[in-house]
Amino acid sequence: MKKLMTALACTASLMMAAHASAQTEKPTVVLVHGAFADASSWNGVAKILEKDGYTVVAAANPLRSVSSDGAAVSALLSSIHSPVVLVGHSYGGNVISAAANDHPNVKALVYVSAFAPEAGETVAGLAGKFPGSTLGPTLAAPVALGDGGKDLYIQQDKFHDQFAADVPAGQAALMAATQRPVTEAALNEQAGPPAWKHIASWHIYGDQDKNIPPQAMAFMAQRADAKAVKVVKGASHVVMVSNPGPVARLIETAAMAK
Repeated sequence: MKKLMTALACTASLMMAAHASAQTEKPTVVLVHGAFADASSWNGVAKILEKDGYTVVAAANPLRSVSSDGAAVSALLSSIHSPVVLVGHSYGGNVISAAANDHPNVKALVYVSAFAPEAGETVAGLAGKFPGSTLGPTLAAPVALGDGGKDLYIQQDKFHDQFAADVPAGQAALMAATQRPVTEAALNEQAGPPAWKHIASWHIYGDQDKNIPPQAMAFMAQRADAKAVKVVKGASHVVMVSNPGPVARLIETAAMAK
């Protein structure tokens, strides 16, 4: 009997330890870039998160369509068996809003200078909902694609002022040269049911964003009943590049939330 009681006690201890470990396990942070950027735009944020013990995956967003991009990120989420904090920048916010549906391991959404559309809304429509976006005139002539679609780029000589005004000129020039195009169709595709309706969200953006009017992002954050909203003074559209610290801290706040 004594041996049985000892064995049961050991089993209980192991179960409690496993439960405690599960409770304290840090979620994986999945970062989804937006249009005219790539996964390297998250380098500063990823460096901080990894130093603080988080596993980070910076997804390669195809930037082809909301539905196909959402499916690509959803497939990535299916390969991750820990809790996830899903983070989207700009158009990437539209993508995470679609991708997180049907993934119970996604515990939080973080929108970084990002769109958080309602079903039926488009990125282009939300950008024009409030005054302030100056993106349109800075776009280069569309690149015709074989399938009849069009790829969009920002003119390199206008990239710094439009997209990344608070980033050093040399760094912004490299970002302009390596920018990833988005299809015109993706910016005009209607969003499906958004995950922010059933998953808690956190929002951060700069008050000098020229791509998405700050008023639009405030509207979307309020509509999503955001847990917290951080406005970074003087920050451009790429707040995660120019201010990785505040972005990383907000992601960690979301990660630690009950």
